[in-house]
Amino acid sequence: MTRTPPTAVIRVWLWRWRRNPLKRHSDVVEAWIVLAGWLLALLAGLAAGVAAAQTSESAFATRLARLHPVSAVLTDGVARTPAAAGGYDDGRVWATARWTDAAGTVRTDHVEVAPGAPAGSRVTVWTDPSGRVVPPPVTGTAADVQAVLTGVLVAPAAGALVWGGVRLLRGSLIRRRMAEWDEEWKQIGPRWGNLSGGVG
Repeated sequence: MTRTPPTAVIRVWLWRWRRNPLKRHSDVVEAWIVLAGWLLALLAGLAAGVAAAQTSESAFATRLARLHPVSAVLTDGVARTPAAAGGYDDGRVWATARWTDAAGTVRTDHVEVAPGAPAGSRVTVWTDPSGRVVPPPVTGTAADVQAVLTGVLVAPAAGALVWGGVRLLRGSLIRRRMAEWDEEWKQIGPRWGNLSGGVG
């Protein structure tokens, strides 16, 4: 199996940019469309990735501002070992906790705590503005990592979307060129047959 040398590939790719008697205006337009498409795809991917990461960070900050940590007391002992579970379970167990909210109302609810905590232990509980227990907010390094991963996932999708539009535009240009070639061949074909003595 023969392999095409890299220099040959580069020459084929750059032929639209060099002087060539066979080069048409549509070839130059297509070359500019491809170049502009790559640049737009890269810029769109970068912009979308940065915007997605910033939006994610803003969402984390907004959620952190809405939630309130309160100190609660466990009202019962906690099992020493968590129930068998799989997936994303972090090994924590449910227990009943009691706390006083900002309005002075005593509240009781089930919260997740480390196994083995005795009754009377103090735990931090996160509540929303209505006083309901909610999962703790994502902060610090975890929030940064999730924001970056969001940007990394969004960037290629945005770039691919732009490049897909460029491919559609390029495909339309190629179909138009083929139609022009068909029209030209309809005019030149009969004369070519006469010049070759009716053969070919």
